[in-house]
Amino acid sequence: MTKQSNTLLKRALELSSREKAQIIEALLASLDHPDERIDAIWANESDARIDAYEKGQISSRTAESVLAKFSRS
Repeated sequence: MTKQSNTLLKRALELSSREKAQIIEALLASLDHPDERIDAIWANESDARIDAYEKGQISSRTAESVLAKFSRS
C-alpha cells in the first residue's frame, strides 16, 4: 500500500464499528460493476433450475445439510 493508503487505513481503524461498516459497504459498492449480459445468464440459469425442480428433474437439500458438509472439513 502507498503511504497515503496506509494513513487512510490507520484513520479508518479509529472509527466506530458503524462508520467502518458504512465505509466498507461504500468501497465494495464502488467495485461492483453490473454486467447486464452476466445478469441475464444468471437469470436464465435460475429459471432453468426452478423449472427442473418443479418438474422433479432435480431435488433440493436443506441449508443445514449443505453447511454440515463444510463444517466437517
